[in-house]
Amino acid sequence: MPSTAHAPSSLIQVERVADLRTQVRAWRAAGERIAFVPTMGNLHAGHLSLVREGRARAERVVASIFVNPLQFGPSEDLDAYPRTLDADRRQLDATGCDLLFTPGVSEIYPRGQDTQTRVEVPGISDILCGASRPGHFVGVATVVCKLLNMVQPDVALFGEKDFQQLLVIRRLVEDLALPVEIVGVPIARESDGLAMSSRNGYLTPEERGLAPALYRVLNATADALRAGEPVERAEQAGLEALAMAGLRPDYLSVRRAEDLAPACAGDRSLVILAAAYLGRARLIDNLRVDLD
Repeated sequence: MPSTAHAPSSLIQVERVADLRTQVRAWRAAGERIAFVPTMGNLHAGHLSLVREGRARAERVVASIFVNPLQFGPSEDLDAYPRTLDADRRQLDATGCDLLFTPGVSEIYPRGQDTQTRVEVPGISDILCGASRPGHFVGVATVVCKLLNMVQPDVALFGEKDFQQLLVIRRLVEDLALPVEIVGVPIARESDGLAMSSRNGYLTPEERGLAPALYRVLNATADALRAGEPVERAEQAGLEALAMAGLRPDYLSVRRAEDLAPACAGDRSLVILAAAYLGRARLIDNLRVDLD
């Protein structure tokens, strides 16, 4: 197992793929494993837990910060998405990241977005968040595929908060035979249960007080399923509870954890996924439920 010891103030930052590959090639020549943590920046403790897990699995950790325009819809928050590069760089350095890749849009999409080859993962991309955000997971799959090819890591780490995204990435890696291990890292939560997210910064103090209801409702739904409540009834009760708590639910759905198919009688490994609007923020969360 690689050592987690790390010298301070050693973070390398590059903006070009050529410089990234030169450094990664040198580490590989030294026999070192590479872990990769792709992000859109505005880092919080959840992102840093991915870096720490990467250090436990490899000698070198590469992180990227790229706010990917291809995964934002025309009415979404691309321009307003928080960008905090200086603070992010300090946190990554302190957490043990070795290299930060901060490409510009032209480095990722040199011929522009309109003519960019796209990666689509059918079946699990147009449901749940994909239904609410058409084209979102095509943008995610495309940029993740490009970044994995640019970095060529041994292992890449993603948070389980974006559970549908994690499954999309696992499927694309399997289908395209990419030589990388995909690791999901458990959700990092605030003390009141709210899943950490860069978009939590959009919440007003009053909204922040309401936001933990999403996790409470997921737990109540899980309890109902364990008690034998039919899936449809548990889902409807959860939606009503979110609305009563002051959130505007997008969806709350019980799915088979393996492939996000609708849960059926006899399925034992489930995941409850939910999304809800609260002011400017669209909150997502999920909870695994294994029925005995």
